[in-house]
Amino acid sequence: MEKGNTVGEQEKKEIAFSNRDLRRLIVPLLIEQMLNCTVGLLDSLMVSTVGEAAVSAVSLVDCVNVLLLQVFAALAAGGAIVAGQYIGCRETKKACKAGQQLLLSLGVLSLAVMALMYLLADFLLHVVFGTVTPEVSGYAQTYLMIVNLSIPFIALYNGGAALFRVMGNSRISMLVALLMNAVNVGGNALLVFGFGMGVAGVAIPTVLSRVVAAAVILALLCGKRHEIHLQRGMSWRPDWGMVRNIMSVGVPNGVENSLFQLGKIVMLSLISTCGTASIAANAIGNNVAQYQILGGMSVGIAMVTVVSQCVGAGDYEKVRAYTRKLVKLSYLFILLMVGLTLAFLPLILHLYNVSPEADSYAIRCILLHGFSACVFWPLAFTLPNTLRAAGDAKFTMIVSVTVMWIVRIGCGYLLGGYFGWGVFGVWTAMILDWCFRIPAFLLRYRGHKWEHMSLVG
Repeated sequence: MEKGNTVGEQEKKEIAFSNRDLRRLIVPLLIEQMLNCTVGLLDSLMVSTVGEAAVSAVSLVDCVNVLLLQVFAALAAGGAIVAGQYIGCRETKKACKAGQQLLLSLGVLSLAVMALMYLLADFLLHVVFGTVTPEVSGYAQTYLMIVNLSIPFIALYNGGAALFRVMGNSRISMLVALLMNAVNVGGNALLVFGFGMGVAGVAIPTVLSRVVAAAVILALLCGKRHEIHLQRGMSWRPDWGMVRNIMSVGVPNGVENSLFQLGKIVMLSLISTCGTASIAANAIGNNVAQYQILGGMSVGIAMVTVVSQCVGAGDYEKVRAYTRKLVKLSYLFILLMVGLTLAFLPLILHLYNVSPEADSYAIRCILLHGFSACVFWPLAFTLPNTLRAAGDAKFTMIVSVTVMWIVRIGCGYLLGGYFGWGVFGVWTAMILDWCFRIPAFLLRYRGHKWEHMSLVG
């Protein structure tokens, strides 16, 4: 963005986030992420009462579901970044329009994805998931058929939540997430324990909770008091220029996140050949690992809000200052959360109804992940959010996808398969992936090319 000395340009540079502002932004995000992780853990614990096969089935399907969620979250982030940059340069009407175009795009895409998921159900169950027992396959089919119905609703919820966060109002997205998770957990308890519905009893409340969340978040966006809101009389026809700006960030983010999750599914196919205990251990490890990094994830989401507004204002000195501050905060949160998860690890493992072999595998993976996250995670995942929020999403996509498929997949098969390390080898390959990302992102950040990629200049 061209920098001048006009009054308009000076006004654009007045974006600032005090420590109080950052607390008000990050604390609700932290609570929201904790809620999401807790619901995932509770789902696993409830379905574990059905047996290890049910835990394995739900974890297999959830890998695909997380892929879709990552795609929609990435597209939502793309729209939020564009809207945030418009907020930074005081273009409120365009920020509202960017929000509207984001929701329109997500609605159309999610309906197409839902249809595709039903068409590809047999392929997922019998090819992608690899060799599993008939019992695991049956549970997975039940869960997949029901949860697919929620795809459009979780997409719209992600879009609305991203818009509230980029306005700096993460409290609303937190409250809606609280409502969604309350419906989910309450429904799970009723259907699993009250009616003995097993896997279906976990899936049905998931759909209902997402319908409720989407309805509430869209209703709240109609409030005119919000900086970004859905205006009456706005055209719902695609504005291709606006959509192109959204997609210039959203598509690279979506490709990066979807291929990242697809790589995890490929690795899950390798893990599934190691037996049900390894699948269950991987599921437990993933749930606990999410707690270890949720502080870093929260700071990363907050960074999108802060950086996108500063970029819109053309103030790159503040971008760098806030980046340093938030990366340090990410390290602090991860250190605290890793300490807590390790302290409660014996209790967590006791709650799962799995074999001693699965427990042993899970402990090794969780310890590896926790200690590595304290050293590598913020630079590998929090820092590149600055580049994305500045519009440099294509670079982060190229680095992430290249490293993931060469290092994580390659080393995963080498260590997990060839050398026989099993699930622990796959997790070791994941840590190597983090290590190879960091130099590329640091070099890019220390340069200045990304400072010329504003989407609204």
